[in-house]
Amino acid sequence: MAYKIKKGRLIIAIGIFTAVFTLMLIVFIAIALRIKKPDQSSKSSEIVTTEAETAEAATTSVTTTEAVTTTETVTTIAHIDDIYCNSAVLYSMGGKKFLYEDKINEKYAPASLTKLLTAAVALKYVNAEAVFPVGSEQALVHGGSSLCGLVVGDEVTLKDLVAGLLMSSGNDAAYTIAVSTARAHSLNPDMTDSEAVEYFCGMMNNFAEFLGMKNSHFTTPDGWDDADQYVTAADLMLLTEYALSVPEISEVVGVHSKEVEISSGRILSWENSNALLDPMSPYYTEGVLGVKTGTTDLAGNNLITVYKKNRRTYIAVVLGCDTDDERYMLTKELLSYCE
Repeated sequence: MAYKIKKGRLIIAIGIFTAVFTLMLIVFIAIALRIKKPDQSSKSSEIVTTEAETAEAATTSVTTTEAVTTTETVTTIAHIDDIYCNSAVLYSMGGKKFLYEDKINEKYAPASLTKLLTAAVALKYVNAEAVFPVGSEQALVHGGSSLCGLVVGDEVTLKDLVAGLLMSSGNDAAYTIAVSTARAHSLNPDMTDSEAVEYFCGMMNNFAEFLGMKNSHFTTPDGWDDADQYVTAADLMLLTEYALSVPEISEVVGVHSKEVEISSGRILSWENSNALLDPMSPYYTEGVLGVKTGTTDLAGNNLITVYKKNRRTYIAVVLGCDTDDERYMLTKELLSYCE
């Protein structure tokens, strides 16, 4: 009897132990599953985060590239209504953004702003110290042109011709530069003057396309009015940004007056047509580094200005003002917003 009781107790004990062990095993498995699930979630989270970061990095890379090529458009200045113009832009070079824009992609006549491209193309393909002869191409210069005083028979370095081109806005320099550059680049010294000018204008358009000037076209080296010759303010901003990287251009466009002695011993004296650089002008503005004026009947009064303030550099372009005074007034108003 005692043996049966003991045996019964043993069976009960084994049952209890089995039940407790099974319960503990279930609890252990449940805990293990709960611990494992967060690990999987965490791993999945890491993958998602990594993919998100990769996507963000890729987006940042594209945005940065686009900022270099197309810039970020941000208008922060209210439209200026008190002075009429066809188009205007104020651009921060350091910030890579537009501070002001008004019809910046519409096409207008460039006038002598063209000469900035003429200089850039010539200096791209010909050494600045190369000597160019002044010859029969002078017959192509239109009457009433602005001149820098060249005479047939003169021999002038490209560097000095660029100074006369950009400071005195010499159309005579524009044609000498165009013809000599075209003959040198084509390796065809027998080109006629007209053929050489046409060839050079092709070089201008190719280089403009290279700079990203998608809405501009050139048919003359001096900017004389032509129905097929046009620019946009946005394209001129790109051209100016490039021109500043060329020492022979950047060093002369901000100079008020200059004298050069050419090979014949004759002295040529030039005064910059930009009133912002003239200390005696009411429009003189400290910090202006150039760049170019332009005026024709079709274009009106144009002006490209580079301005430096507090180590920041800005480009202002105004096209089609009614008067000479208004292009300076509008430019100075734009520059007043520079920080």
